[in-house]
Amino acid sequence: MTINTTKNKVLAGCLCAFGCEVIFGFSAVFTKQVTGLVTPLTLLGWRFAAAFLGMKLCALLGIIKVDLKGKRLAPLLAIALLNPVLYFIGETVGIQKTTASECGALLSCIPIASLAASALILKKKPNRWQVTGIITAFGGVLFTVFAAGMEASFSIPGYAMLLLAVLAAALWGALVEKAEGFTGVEITYVMMGMGCLAFTGGALLEALAKGTLPELIAAPVSIPGFFTALIYLGIISSVIAYIFSNKAIQLIGMNRVATFLGVNAVVSILAGVLFLKESFSPAQAAGAALILAGVYLANLHQDPEEDRG
Repeated sequence: MTINTTKNKVLAGCLCAFGCEVIFGFSAVFTKQVTGLVTPLTLLGWRFAAAFLGMKLCALLGIIKVDLKGKRLAPLLAIALLNPVLYFIGETVGIQKTTASECGALLSCIPIASLAASALILKKKPNRWQVTGIITAFGGVLFTVFAAGMEASFSIPGYAMLLLAVLAAALWGALVEKAEGFTGVEITYVMMGMGCLAFTGGALLEALAKGTLPELIAAPVSIPGFFTALIYLGIISSVIAYIFSNKAIQLIGMNRVATFLGVNAVVSILAGVLFLKESFSPAQAAGAALILAGVYLANLHQDPEEDRG
């Protein structure tokens, strides 16, 4: 592989990782639009149903290519079980049982957990710039969380579920990098299919138990803002973002992709200020600056091939 080809590969991977985190950052705005109007299972069920059906339609029209015939699907099923199934269960229940500040602090551990998973499963040790950058970004996230006011719920089940989300995200990244013979689109297709099966099934069972099946079916057209949120969360934040993420991991490895995870927090803060009229204090600005500095440090003096092994 020539130097220029390698550099192009790294640039494409970094752009995919950055784009993915920007998309994830804006998802908070659309989630908050319908928070309190529907149950978490209703939102997740419709989100992943839209994501999978959207990908299925694109595959049938030839817009994307999905060819899983004759391939060993066990690695993809393990990936999809971790994310979206276990990750979103852990995150959703964890958010319900803990405070927003606790949730932000614990989920900010994902980059550190991802480096540990990469070292243990892939035998890839992060370099000093990656470690320095991620610790700096981690400090920025914590600084931002504490600046907003740290409240404690002391919910052991809540902490356990958030820990599940952290571990699921870290292991997912390592398994995506380890998986061979699959494209980023194919990995995302199975992920969305598993999410659709788990969360749409859960939403249907919940609606049947509560006698709210008509409300569940009519949610996209009967609840203000739900359809718009569904398009963003189901198509943009699930399909497009995860295609970017899976491709980035394949191109530059999980160690380097983990260095971009802090971008999500910065975009979430800015999106809240711009669209939800949330406050933006000097302390939050300092935290955001630390996060971006961490991303910059983590990508200094990189050997283009070191993350891929």
